[in-house]
Amino acid sequence: MVYRYESDEDAFEGRPRPGSELSTVGDAGPAHTGPSPSRFPTPSLPRATRPAPPAPPPGPVPSRGAPPFSPPPTRAAATTQPLDLPRSRRAPEPGRSGGRLWQVLVGGAAVLVLLALCGLAGAALLPDGTSQPKVTPSLPAAAPSPSRTERQDIDSRDTDPAPLTAKEVFSGRKLTIGDGEEPYAVLKTQSSASCPTAATGEVADLLVQLGCNQVVRATLRSPDEEHLLTAGLFNLTDVATAQRVRDRLRELLDGREGRFRGMPAGDDTEALTDAPSRVGWQVRGHYLAYCLVVRADGKPVKAGDPKVREVLYDLIELHLDKKVLERRATGGSTGQATAAPGGTN
Repeated sequence: MVYRYESDEDAFEGRPRPGSELSTVGDAGPAHTGPSPSRFPTPSLPRATRPAPPAPPPGPVPSRGAPPFSPPPTRAAATTQPLDLPRSRRAPEPGRSGGRLWQVLVGGAAVLVLLALCGLAGAALLPDGTSQPKVTPSLPAAAPSPSRTERQDIDSRDTDPAPLTAKEVFSGRKLTIGDGEEPYAVLKTQSSASCPTAATGEVADLLVQLGCNQVVRATLRSPDEEHLLTAGLFNLTDVATAQRVRDRLRELLDGREGRFRGMPAGDDTEALTDAPSRVGWQVRGHYLAYCLVVRADGKPVKAGDPKVREVLYDLIELHLDKKVLERRATGGSTGQATAAPGGTN
């Protein structure tokens, strides 16, 4: 905000300031000399009567254009005229006091009429004589927009009790990761309440000990048809137990004390059970996402194979995490009917 300052210098233009010289304001004419005149004229004392002037000598009659001579009036005659007193000392003029009284009466009557009109207007607005506040009807609260969804805590089965379904995780025969990309072919899906069906050895025992009660998985073929994979979600008790499984898995897999099972899906998919594989896993909430990849021809997978790394990233990061679990975290999984886990389809 800008504050404006206005000077007082122009306020006294045309009038002298206190302490200024009068000559700086304008030409006021020559200064008056002598004693100052009194407010009221002082009457002169009567003087001695002067002798009357002698009569004019006889002579010719004055001409018609010249005025006749008249003697000046005596001082005594002048003093008989009334003095010009101030207006406050004059006698009141007849009829003036009556006019003022009439004006007072008319003004008082006008005020009374105005008050009466105001009273009538107020009575018309409030017939019962009480002040009634104006009530504004309240509108019902607007319902939340259906496009907005509340986030759901998926860190525990207590806050996320609904079981997973195969349709929720793998909804169709084709799985498209990104727009314009070739889809993965979904060959088989499974939802089971027995977690050891998807693991062996110490890995299966670890899942049971830490409360795994469901696994949903599918077998897919890569868009280039050179790789087969089995990917899915393990449903654990809470985020802490899921993290314990994640941290223990590397030690068990490297020590060959157990492994994830590939799920065959008919002819040309036997490599999932006996070929060397690459595995990846990740935790979000109380879920453990995993993916097992093999070459379709059964040959060993080379370390650092970019195709294998791309498959692992597509299934674990983009599909299971960013799509399936994100949808569940935003409440998008509600309303999907399912039977008790354990069926195979």
